[in-house]
Amino acid sequence: MMLNIFKTNKVRYLSAAAGVATALAGGITLAPWASADTSTSISAPTAKHRSEIFELVGKQTASAEIDLGQKGASIGDERIVHEDLYRDGKKVGDHSAICTISHVNPTALQCLGTFSLPEGQFAGQALLHLPAPSYVDVGITGGSGKYSKASGFVRTIPAGATERHFTVHMNG
Repeated sequence: MMLNIFKTNKVRYLSAAAGVATALAGGITLAPWASADTSTSISAPTAKHRSEIFELVGKQTASAEIDLGQKGASIGDERIVHEDLYRDGKKVGDHSAICTISHVNPTALQCLGTFSLPEGQFAGQALLHLPAPSYVDVGITGGSGKYSKASGFVRTIPAGATERHFTVHMNG
């Protein structure tokens, strides 16, 4: 039997861990690209900084808990989640995440994820401590296509045992 900690905090864990792993998406813009002056001194050249904020809903389609090494919760055990991504009820992409236990008692998980949208992919990661908080901010670590210069964060919020809401705050 796998990890009671996963089962005990299932709603928050699935939401935070899966989302983490990455929470980004694109092509589904709620706010247009915006420009902001990011120069740090009067003599520095004006740099343009683009940012975008958009929302997605992740609906879990597959998951697995893998008990590696010692029986029960131990370092190296994994939780893998795959989700379809939606906007306004229409499927627009998918997201996969893997979380690995890096510490037991208190539990910590290193989570990595990738979001795939028509315009490209972007990745995120976070260190999740259990019990999980009501939301998790996942750092955007890079991407491809439209997201090749992506940075920022994705806020993941649980919306039930198998659904999460993502608000993507992307720079790049």
